Order: sequence, then C-alpha cells, then structure tokens
Amino acid sequence: MPKPPIQRAVREPVQVYLAPDDSELLNRLVGETGLSKAEVLRRGVRSFAREQSGESPMLRFATEGSSASWPAGVAKEHDSVIAKTHRTKRTRGS
Repeated sequence: MPKPPIQRAVREPVQVYLAPDDSELLNRLVGETGLSKAEVLRRGVRSFAREQSGESPMLRFATEGSSASWPAGVAKEHDSVIAKTHRTKRTRGS
C-alpha cells in the first residue's frame, strides 16, 4: 500500500496514553499498513467523526442520486453511463 503524501501544515502535538491492548493494536496496524502511528490515529479520529455524524457516504450518494436527473435506460446501461460521466469529468478538469 503506497504511503499518502506528507502534508506540510502546522500540526498540534497531542499526547495519548494507551492501554496495552490498544498499543498492540496500533502497532499491528502500523505493521500491516506501513503508515505511521500518527497517521493511523488521525484516520481513526476521522473515521470516528464520520461515525458520530451519522452520515454514511453511501447514504449521501443515494440521497443525492434520488433527486438527480438520470438518462433514460440508466439501470440497464449503468456501466456505460458511469464511464461516459467519468470521462467527461476528467476531460473538463484537465
């Protein structure tokens, strides 16, 4: 798994005391992912925040999709519709 790019922003140092089992879990995740302990903890905080907000990315997608204007036959031809949309967005942004 490639390492994420290093962000060059000012960060606030935080000290955390972990129980032995949490420390072992953190070390295992570091070993499995190749991420730093700090990055694993950052991702954990973000994941917890998403959990607490109650907003699932899939639920947001479904909600936004229910109000969207879909082309005729999208259910049957979903792969080609998604591919066309993806190519269009990449072309515009390039």
